[in-house]
Amino acid sequence: MAALIEADCHLLSLLYRVGMTSSFGERTIEEVCSEHGVDAGTFCLICSVYSDQAFKPAVRDIASARLQDVIFYLQASHKYYVDSALSVFGPRLEELLAPCRPQQQQAVWKFFTDYEQELRAHFNFEEEKVFPYIQNLLQGHSRGNFSIMDFEENHSNVDEKLGDLRNIIMKSLPAVCDGEKRIDLLDFIFHLQRDLARHTCVEEDVLIPLVRRLENPGNFRKVLAKEAEQEVYPREELSEREKEILVSVAHGLINKEIADKHNISIHTVISHRKNITRKTGIKTVAGLTVYAILNGLIDVNTLE
Repeated sequence: MAALIEADCHLLSLLYRVGMTSSFGERTIEEVCSEHGVDAGTFCLICSVYSDQAFKPAVRDIASARLQDVIFYLQASHKYYVDSALSVFGPRLEELLAPCRPQQQQAVWKFFTDYEQELRAHFNFEEEKVFPYIQNLLQGHSRGNFSIMDFEENHSNVDEKLGDLRNIIMKSLPAVCDGEKRIDLLDFIFHLQRDLARHTCVEEDVLIPLVRRLENPGNFRKVLAKEAEQEVYPREELSEREKEILVSVAHGLINKEIADKHNISIHTVISHRKNITRKTGIKTVAGLTVYAILNGLIDVNTLE
């Protein structure tokens, strides 16, 4: 588990909100998840979506995930955003705006409070409508007049308006505002916007397909079978050389260093890296490092 966090420090936020805050020691992901009553495969799936924006779960990944744990994570995230993020966002923005003229303060503050209300309404809809609907499905009750498609069609990206507020603070606030406080708040917003974007991906790429499976298990099995047929040839395992290159990438080596280490040309390294990305669907170094850890390609003791 410690190696997973070293590969992508952003995952610390994910661990915090699900209560995995104790010392990990040398315990594995499976051991830590078991201690907290969380399915390790579902946890790793959420980590993969959270860590790499290019990652898209395959149908078979969805089929093995535990829906209750996905809901637990999403509810914990809602609590984190409302109780932690928003509770410090407002006061810091108010302090930054203090030197501005009243009209400027009012304009920016109204934009923020409107966004805050929209975000809370978004979470409330999920808590009061979507999650109870899913729990009813899990208990075998009737679907009623709601379906996950209703949620999907009205699902908004809660990070977009936050991006507008970020740009207003970055580009349009008067110079009288404290520069250090501006940078500090911008750093906070960039991290929050990234986090919210990954939260949206967990909902769209994991939650919604899982609920579709509950609503129409027959159709889900057909999709799973079709995917399996399509992957007979296109889905390829990494070659031993590609695994070696992946490990080198995960350890932070640049292309020239990898070429020297394995006595191959830089062109060959680039070719291998393209193949690794094609086969894994993962583009970033952080994402590939997480992939290597989850697939047992990296010895924890070799990570710096």
